[in-house]
Formats: sequence, C-alpha cells, structure tokens
Amino acid sequence: MILPLHLTISEQLRDRILSGGYRSGDRLPSEHQLMAEFAVSRITARRAISNLTQQGLVTVKRGKGVFVATQQKVTYSLSNPMVFLEADLDRQGVKVGIQTLVFEAVAVPSEVAAILKCSIVYLQKKILLFNGIPGCVDVTYILPKLGAAYESELRQHMTFTTLERHGIEIDKIDATISCTQADYETSAQLEVTLGHPLIVYRHTAYNQDNCAIVHGESISRGDRFCYSAQIVR
Repeated sequence: MILPLHLTISEQLRDRILSGGYRSGDRLPSEHQLMAEFAVSRITARRAISNLTQQGLVTVKRGKGVFVATQQKVTYSLSNPMVFLEADLDRQGVKVGIQTLVFEAVAVPSEVAAILKCSIVYLQKKILLFNGIPGCVDVTYILPKLGAAYESELRQHMTFTTLERHGIEIDKIDATISCTQADYETSAQLEVTLGHPLIVYRHTAYNQDNCAIVHGESISRGDRFCYSAQIVR
C-alpha cells in the first residue's frame, strides 16, 4: 500500500522520535526545512505535523515552533490480574476516562457464544482515555442479565470494577496478548495512522462458579500502553 506523502513524512518523523533521534523538548524541523528535505509543498508539511500532533507526539508553540512532547507510557501489571486497570493506573497518577461508543443487546457472535453460553449478550465498545488522550479501544461482551442490570454504571465505569461493586466477584481471568495494526476504524478512534502497531489483550472473566461472565478484547496503542509481569521461580 502506498501511503499519502504527509503520512509517509509523519511516520518518518515519528520513527525518529521513538528511536531517540529527537528527544523530549527537542525542536522539530520547521515547515520550510521539511519542504526542502522531503521536496513537498507547505500544506503537505503542515499535514505531517498535524498527524504528529493528533498522536500526542509533538506540541505546537506559536512563534517558537514544533517540539517533541513528553511521553508517558502507561503500564498495566499482569502479575496480579485481580488488581484492575483503573486501580493500577491510579497508582501511577494516570486518570482513566471512558467514552462509550456502543452499548446494546446484540445477537452473540458464534465464537463468543461458545464462551458465554448464551444467544444474546450486551456489547459495549468504548474508548479509554489516559489523562484525556485516547489510548485503548475496549470491546466487551457481557452476560445479558448483567448488562441490563448495570447499564447506566457500565457506560461510565470500568466493567470489572462495576461488577465487583455489586458483589459479583471475578475469580479468574484467561487472557492472551497479540499484536495487530490499526485499520481505518481503530486509526480514527485512537488518532493514529493506518497500520500503526497495536497491542491486543483478549480476555475471559469467570465468577466463583467458574462461569464465564465477560469476554472481550482491549486494543491499545503500542506507544502509549504496555503490560508488565513479575515471574518468580
């Protein structure tokens, strides 16, 4: 796939930032310097900078130029998966915000039906904001009785935290981690370019009766989110 010029330029600049070629606080080349380096028009150079601004990689200071922003990568520890995301990030000084895109009862997809053992589920799709910046798209399938009972809270709060607040304890979580690339939908939701590397965390949560009650996946920006684990012999 041939990317538009402005995306090609912004990806090259992004690589320089992430590799340490440009460090936090460094001034990026001016529009005229970018025009000369890449042999492009001024509007193309501006769109390239705009892409970086949308990704939170740079800030524009009027009259001074474009500077590399301070990057804070959010880390979620898997060493104790019962410490849920919201609490873990709160300890890091990161405020988690929720923008719910979809919350509705749907016919369950076949692969989810095999896990949740029902034909109708509640689907919630939401964007998680880390200190106000999009960092993760979360797609969750919830048992219908839970989705119907706690819809108003689930729209505004994290799933596991909400359920445990109502005495529905999560006894275990099965999870896998893989990688993917941003498609048109996720690139718009997470404010990244098409093909941007993403981390996929798929999970199934079980109650104390070993019944699956929640299944879903969290699709996170690799430059803003990572997982950690402590392995003890």
